Amino acid sequence: MSPLPRNRPHQLSLGPLEAEILAIIWTQGGATVRDIHDCILADPDRELTQASVTTVLQRLAQKGWLRRETVNQAKAGKRRQVYRWQPTVSQQEAKLLTAHQQLQNFLAIGSPDIVAAFADSLDTAELDQLDAIADRLRALRNPHREDA
Repeated sequence: MSPLPRNRPHQLSLGPLEAEILAIIWTQGGATVRDIHDCILADPDRELTQASVTTVLQRLAQKGWLRRETVNQAKAGKRRQVYRWQPTVSQQEAKLLTAHQQLQNFLAIGSPDIVAAFADSLDTAELDQLDAIADRLRALRNPHREDA
């Protein structure tokens, strides 16, 4: 089981365009504004300016999802510096952080009646899944315990 990553975005919530751009960056292993813009505009029904992409990238960096690196790029015999955006967490780590946040939100309800009402609506397969999770947690917390 993977622990929660050390690098955590300050804000987990993402808008649709933020999520789309982050998915592009994860797929490409990092990307420039032009890379992202070209990828989005590959859909002929989409319209988006490079300035809009830059704004979203800056917002994702402020939230802690991205960092930018300056790289030298050669094009038409000229060298220029561009920003390449890199994710601060992997896609798998993002899923883990999101699931953790959802669990924290659920546990924050704190009312046994609400939690019991929720649990009462679960089917057998879901209950089995919860039992497996509980067993896994017990094993992680007490690794030296021998099951008889």
